Amino acid sequence: MKTYTIASYQSPLGGPVEIIKQTFTAVKDKPVKRIAFVSGLHGDELEGVFICHRLTEYLRQLKETHSQAFLGEVNVYPAVNPQALGAASRLWPFFSVDMNRQMGNGNGASLAAGFSNALLDDLKSSSDIVVDFHASNLHLKELPQIRIIEEFGKKLIPLASLCNTDLIWVHPTAPVFEATLGYNLNRAKIPTLVVETGICLRIHPDFCDQVFKGMLNLLHNTGILNLPDPPEVKPPLLVNPRQVALIQAEHSGLFVSSIPLGSWVKKGEKLGDIVDAVNGTVMETIVSTADGLLFTLREQPVIYQGAPLARIALKETTQP
Repeated sequence: MKTYTIASYQSPLGGPVEIIKQTFTAVKDKPVKRIAFVSGLHGDELEGVFICHRLTEYLRQLKETHSQAFLGEVNVYPAVNPQALGAASRLWPFFSVDMNRQMGNGNGASLAAGFSNALLDDLKSSSDIVVDFHASNLHLKELPQIRIIEEFGKKLIPLASLCNTDLIWVHPTAPVFEATLGYNLNRAKIPTLVVETGICLRIHPDFCDQVFKGMLNLLHNTGILNLPDPPEVKPPLLVNPRQVALIQAEHSGLFVSSIPLGSWVKKGEKLGDIVDAVNGTVMETIVSTADGLLFTLREQPVIYQGAPLARIALKETTQP
């Protein structure tokens, strides 16, 4: 394993702040493919950081015992926003800048933009495939999924199908995506998968283990690693833009769910209640509006009118 520093600056509060890359080289001078795993763009999203730890630990041991397995090159960027990770904050502290909205040209000359584009440039120069790990916000808990913008679907869906997630959600593009890492890399013709799982400021070991196994399967099936016993993975659901039902609150109050995330639900089935803790009343009973997979569920119980409570992948969803 070789360690590289992609970007660095001397913090006025202490030591240097650095973006680190861990590289596992191919057994031959010319790798069959080069893949990168990126985590920590948002400092409160810890699931990907842990998955990168699992990958680095596994790859380091594999390199020591079966170096011939490395037909390609693997690069792990385990914590690309160290300032935000240190503060457990989505945004770069002091500047309040979202690093994943600073990619590409025209985003200013701030320190955060400079770090963002140093990362983007390094990935462009050393990657054939990229996996960008994210987690949900504090409000919603998500099943492991890969989100794909429609225009990149043809190239990305076959790769995403190898990753052991519960679903692949294909959605339309929007201006908000244009300054993200995934969008810019895909526009540069570097296939980039955006993985979303769990919830921020938490680590769900089962979700992380599921995605970790998917990453090993991806490495094996793209020819980057030659694993003698690759993990078994499940096929994901392919969810097109109109195959997602969003359920929102009609009242403010406390949402108390009554069904676990990942359940297959039927139309009319109870998902939970919105209660008024002051008056001791149930203001609204939340029911499923369709048959399908409950892949998003409200975790933060304090809600307001219009707040998202659940998303359901419709039962007629087809597999890729």
